[in-house]
Amino acid sequence: MPLSPPHSSFFVTSTVSPKPLSTKGFRPFPLLSTPMNEDILINVTPQETRVAVMSQGMAQEIHIERSASRGLAGNIHLGRVVRVLPGMQSAFIDIGLERTAFLHVADIWEVRHAHYHNGGHGSAEPKVAPKPIEHILHEGQTVMVQVIKDPIGTKGARLSTQISIAGRMLVYLPQESHIGISQRIEDEAEREILRGKVTQMIPPGEGGGFIIRTMAEAASDADLNNDVTYLRKLWTDLCVMSEKVQAPACLYQDLSLAQRVLRDLVHDETTSIRVDSRENFSKLMEFAQNYTPNVLARVQHYTGERPLFDLHGVEDEIEKALGRRVDLKSGGYLIIDQTEAMTTIDVNTGAYVGGRNFDDTIFKTNLEAAQAIARQLRLRNLGGIIIADFIDMNGEEHKAAVLTELNKAVARDRTKLSVSAFTGLGLVEITRKRTRESLAHILCETCPTCDGRGEIKTAR
Repeated sequence: MPLSPPHSSFFVTSTVSPKPLSTKGFRPFPLLSTPMNEDILINVTPQETRVAVMSQGMAQEIHIERSASRGLAGNIHLGRVVRVLPGMQSAFIDIGLERTAFLHVADIWEVRHAHYHNGGHGSAEPKVAPKPIEHILHEGQTVMVQVIKDPIGTKGARLSTQISIAGRMLVYLPQESHIGISQRIEDEAEREILRGKVTQMIPPGEGGGFIIRTMAEAASDADLNNDVTYLRKLWTDLCVMSEKVQAPACLYQDLSLAQRVLRDLVHDETTSIRVDSRENFSKLMEFAQNYTPNVLARVQHYTGERPLFDLHGVEDEIEKALGRRVDLKSGGYLIIDQTEAMTTIDVNTGAYVGGRNFDDTIFKTNLEAAQAIARQLRLRNLGGIIIADFIDMNGEEHKAAVLTELNKAVARDRTKLSVSAFTGLGLVEITRKRTRESLAHILCETCPTCDGRGEIKTAR
């Protein structure tokens, strides 16, 4: 089965990079940014598949996919333009879903290609002013698009006309012509060797570019060539299919959650992948044999009598992740409120009074909260704008140390994320890319009495 665009690489950016500061003898809690082993648990039922990424004896990530509503990101559709909005420079596209999908002019390949060129080192320079969307699309037009963001809340799926199809070692970009390389391959000589190999494998006079994935570093020439041939054939088949079907139609569907685990979540620190379904264990073994043979030895079938998630405390973690309050080991706690506009996280000392003085107590609580916040972002899959209200600190040294701790703690996040400096009001602004629904939105529904406000009118 074909693989779709990878989402496993992670990026963390920050507007500040404070120097390491003294914490006056305080020994920080263990950081998630240090290398540590991970175990992946896969629970499969006829209705849904659930995945938990475990580290330090705790769930660090939860992924859930319902059989009746699989994720759409990565799918390729033949869509029909329903409406063009010049004032928003966007269009609504019918791809066969309940709600029309959204296409912004910046996600149209022709516009991106005309407006920017890549200098080979990730830099982009403007070339010409982009065409307005009303000069590119018109109502009733048929267009091939790829879903880059699942429908979230009341918003439809977000689309792009820039297609990318991922294989085991390469990502094929049929509309591009350059060869890119994963930033995780750091050796410059190795990067040039891989670039040269893939360039020679592209048939003369034919277009299309590739991104070389990390797994290609240890690949043989035959494996690379097989990927090039397979991906090019897949794209040809998609183009032929698009000429035969009527819009709206799905031309290509992404992998199941369990298969995406082997593609996106497994890395060198993953020690085991345990599956509690014999049928799905066999399917994963077959998939790993064809696409990710390096993880084959780590896939295990769990046969214990006790439910897999219950055995490792994941059910309790899911229950806690649906609540507002998160207790810290020191006695402090977080209050997390998720709204459509943003998510707010309030830090409180609670019962913790262990510091030598008031400032020390606040500082230690904030340090622990920084790590707890990073974990909750992953566990709950919180996206968009997140505002963290740490307990007020007077010293700039303490603020810089807390910010450094937060940046270290979020460094392992697989989702693109950025952390700003403390604002004038003592808040930290975090933005995290929103690609799928949060855990609460997947597992919960709006209260019919209060309509999600969390309060109702009094009897009086």
